[in-house]
Amino acid sequence: MEKLYNLLRLIGVNGIGNKRILKLYNFFGSLDVIFKASTQEIMNLIGIDYDTAVQIKDDTYKRFADKQISEIKKKNFKVLTYWSSDYPLPLKRIFNPPVVLFYKGTIEEKDFNSISVVGMRMPSQYGKQATEYFCTELVSRDITIISGMARGIDTIAHRCSLKNKGRTLAVLGSGLNVCYPPENRKLFNDITKSGAVISEFPLYTPPNKENFPRRNRIISALSKGTLVVEGGVKSGALITAYFALDQGKEVFAVPGNINNTKSRGTHKLIKEGAKLVEVVNDILEEIPVFQDKNKPIYEQDEEIVKNLTSEEVRLWEVLTAEPIHIDKIALKAGISTSEALTLLLSMELKDCVRQLTGMKFIRN
Repeated sequence: MEKLYNLLRLIGVNGIGNKRILKLYNFFGSLDVIFKASTQEIMNLIGIDYDTAVQIKDDTYKRFADKQISEIKKKNFKVLTYWSSDYPLPLKRIFNPPVVLFYKGTIEEKDFNSISVVGMRMPSQYGKQATEYFCTELVSRDITIISGMARGIDTIAHRCSLKNKGRTLAVLGSGLNVCYPPENRKLFNDITKSGAVISEFPLYTPPNKENFPRRNRIISALSKGTLVVEGGVKSGALITAYFALDQGKEVFAVPGNINNTKSRGTHKLIKEGAKLVEVVNDILEEIPVFQDKNKPIYEQDEEIVKNLTSEEVRLWEVLTAEPIHIDKIALKAGISTSEALTLLLSMELKDCVRQLTGMKFIRN
């Protein structure tokens, strides 16, 4: 606890980031020695000026550390430092690794054989469905889903993982005791029962705009690859993808409608070399550790079709990932609208189709 206390004292100092803390540790050999050193000795380290050295010696930051420790104990949060034996190795390999991780829940070794899923905060119906499809398929193969618990694609990815009894990790852009967005409080708690909510930011840190690009490097680092579903050309989802590329990870992008601005980010990634993915096997075949999870893609459709009547199969073949109105479905299937509706409701009970607003249907 003393090591954590001293680390928190350093974190509270203005202008002291992960890199400087690691430099100080390597220079002095331990955290407690740093506080025993003189101001001049601290300044001997390149990059530490007089004002920063004085702040490090200032007892004011003990109060910051005390408040952090108190909240950690009160909320039963867990903490990993860069020097902990179970600190995630994938993070140690990146530029500017976080020196501390606050988390609630459980982090397992298999969680690093995962896929991060990111995208728009206001996705299209197509984006929502694509997210649900990929997450469902990945979780069914015991692959952990990592995202940022933001509105939109992130939330859908986490919820889909939990719905299918899979594991999921959420990396926050705020302190662990500051749930953002606030409406995801229940999701936060649910994730801690089947994974973990993680943050490198000290407790009480608000969800400032500049925090989110920074947290994205952790999302990409913890996973074997990053899947971008929808995003603008300057979106946070693309920032995560570029972090993944810098870290030597795979990047996958779901193609979309060329007339939809929500697809411009993913199309930009595809032009720059990200792999276009249509089915889950497109992801699995690129990552060696997932090779044994790669199944013939026709198995999924066969599993669904064998539970349908011949009349329902006819409608299944008409349906796609894009919403189709009931009248158009009936016309293509060559049956009446009332017959089509009866069959579709039966198929909905079998969980293979979904009804949307406006009497439109899609494959589930």
